[in-house]
Amino acid sequence: MPAAPPNAKPTRKFHFISGLPRSGSTLLAAILNQNPRFRAGMTSPLADIMGVVIAEMSSKNDFSFDVSDEQRIALLRGLVENFYAGQADAGVVFDTSRLWCSRMQLLQVLYPEAKVIACVRQLSWVLDSMERLVQRTPASVSKVFRFDTNTTVYSRIEALTDPRGMVGFAFQATKDAFYGPFAPGHLLLLTYESLSRNPAAAMRAFYQFIGEPWFDHDFDHIAYHADEFDARVGMPGLHTVRPKVEPVERAPILPREIFGRFINESFWIDPKNNISQVPVI
Repeated sequence: MPAAPPNAKPTRKFHFISGLPRSGSTLLAAILNQNPRFRAGMTSPLADIMGVVIAEMSSKNDFSFDVSDEQRIALLRGLVENFYAGQADAGVVFDTSRLWCSRMQLLQVLYPEAKVIACVRQLSWVLDSMERLVQRTPASVSKVFRFDTNTTVYSRIEALTDPRGMVGFAFQATKDAFYGPFAPGHLLLLTYESLSRNPAAAMRAFYQFIGEPWFDHDFDHIAYHADEFDARVGMPGLHTVRPKVEPVERAPILPREIFGRFINESFWIDPKNNISQVPVI
């Protein structure tokens, strides 16, 4: 293999942020973007686009017999790299999607050195945070609930926690990654509690996991919002990050029976569940 030209730029690295909604993924992206070598953002369409391409290369397409496995991998890898071609100055790219936890095997084939960071939070508080967003805009309706105006807190929780719902799918995908064979060395669970209460310690562990030199972040001046996207889905504030990283103590607004139903779902807390020794921050 010929040596690379002396002035050739090193190949950029790709990592993937996944996990539960309302668990700190946008906050993590806002922190990472302070590092000039990094590029991160809210949920991107890349994983969804990749799913369409995978389907079209399957037997769904009558001509798929003419697409080899090597071509499939090359096309998917090229899709990732070309999607971020406009951010040529970023040496490390973090793409965010709740789908990545369900595609650990694929990511290991495409990028064997890539890491997946799953942001997690107690499920009761995830659902409570979602309901809080809904109650902020009583005169509006969200795409998350298929624009159904005839809902209650009970039906909204059922819709969210359905296996195909916004929270239910993400929760099952995170468990799939956590218990799956591709977690060792590739998966990190970053808890919202740690990130909000002690961001410096959480981020130092994060940097160690991805193998990058430490960058001195300013946790008192964080900036990120995606007002246009949030308005499109009918949930203003869904991706708004407060300027200072700190925990916010509050009482739940969910009915006690709902909040209590999900209080013990944090599977990552019990060491007996962590057979693969997945690091949990």
